[in-house]
Amino acid sequence: MSERDSDRSVSQTVRAQLALRDQILTGRLRPGERISELQAVETTGASRTPVRMALVRLEEEGLLEAIPSGGFMVKAFSERDILDSIEVRGTLEGLAARFAAERGASARSLEPLKQAMDDIDQLVRQDPVSEEAFSAYVTLNARFHALLTELSGSAPLARQIDRAAALPFASPSGFVMAQSKLPEAHQILLIANDHHHIVVDAIENREGSRAEAVMREHARLAARNLRLALRSRTHLDLLPALRLIQSPAI
Repeated sequence: MSERDSDRSVSQTVRAQLALRDQILTGRLRPGERISELQAVETTGASRTPVRMALVRLEEEGLLEAIPSGGFMVKAFSERDILDSIEVRGTLEGLAARFAAERGASARSLEPLKQAMDDIDQLVRQDPVSEEAFSAYVTLNARFHALLTELSGSAPLARQIDRAAALPFASPSGFVMAQSKLPEAHQILLIANDHHHIVVDAIENREGSRAEAVMREHARLAARNLRLALRSRTHLDLLPALRLIQSPAI
């Protein structure tokens, strides 16, 4: 295979992976539903080899499960699965915050993080917070977390955080849109934003243990959001992937 053909195959794989992931997370493919290679070829428009690779990648992400008779099945998740994934991400992000603090992040390297924090401050001052503001918060919050990971100065840790955040529902803003219609929404955003300020302060003061503890606690807000989202399934249009979560934690 030529280099050009190889690049085209990789591109098709990524497109197929994104298309299939979207079908799962928007509820068009339901838990327990079987996906064959041929079906995936028809729905994504990609050829069979890239589709086969895309299905394997989605299995690695945890969204699909291989079945003995061939093909894959959309996986269902327990609440415990999601809570464990969130805890894994929080533990890793806590380590990133500790590294950033103990390795001495410079004032200049903290500027982008503080700018993202300032932008979030403007959003959370709204009361009530509009759905558009919640959507903007998702983007800014993702940037804040990415910048924090970068400050750790650890490429191996950054790779592990990316892997953990790719687990179903484990990203920093995994349930933000689902919570946006709830009475507690503004309060949770204020708490999350307070965590942002505290962790930046801890990093500036080189307080590694404090920074780590705050980020672990910050991740647990996602667990609270999960419970709120599951309690109020009237807004599934904002996060239809909640249908993948079928059983409560034990």
